Amino acid sequence: MAQVVANTGIKREKGWLYYLDKSGDISRAPMAQGGGKKPKGARAEKVKKVGVEKKPGYLYFIDKKGNVAMAQLVRRKSGKKAAGSTAKKPAAKVKKAAVKVKKAAAKGKKRG
Repeated sequence: MAQVVANTGIKREKGWLYYLDKSGDISRAPMAQGGGKKPKGARAEKVKKVGVEKKPGYLYFIDKKGNVAMAQLVRRKSGKKAAGSTAKKPAAKVKKAAVKVKKAAAKGKKRG
């Protein structure tokens, strides 16, 4: 679960993406799509100076209430495949389908 790091209570406006910048402050940037019209000449700007010190292995974000929160990153161990990996399955299905087509064509030549 996420832990609140700083209570800021910022109010969000439509069409802006809110994030925690490198210096640990809350910034916002105009969204590329959606959320109404994009403000003219808008660039990324600081909304509130918080100065959160980031720890490695955690994800920092602005929660629904407008506070800065952190959650521990869950990373899989290196060298292991993700559970339920389907990387080879589609290729195997294509090969099986090609074999079926070849067998059907061979049967058609023998009969005719």
